[in-house]
Amino acid sequence: CWRVEDFVVAQECSRCSSFQMKTVPECSPTGFVEQISCATSKRDEFKSCRSAVMEAHVFWRFVGTMMGVAAVFAVLVVCRQRVLDRKALEKVRKQIESI
Repeated sequence: CWRVEDFVVAQECSRCSSFQMKTVPECSPTGFVEQISCATSKRDEFKSCRSAVMEAHVFWRFVGTMMGVAAVFAVLVVCRQRVLDRKALEKVRKQIESI
């Protein structure tokens, strides 16, 4: 009913219990559900929702992962640059010795 008529949120977005996960199909997409009351039909239904706290947690986990990956690749770039510098110095040293 919430797609076609006005509704009032009866219970704010909250995590689904293990019982709700098995019985309420709206819990499946996000794991969070809010209870709504439709104005015209006077029905109480559940609606899938997103938790701001959970979204923030997922975002910071992503940021942390990307920072870790960036740090690993930065170390790899520094190591590779040192290897290339050593090879270049060795090449110059051999050229100077051959003179």
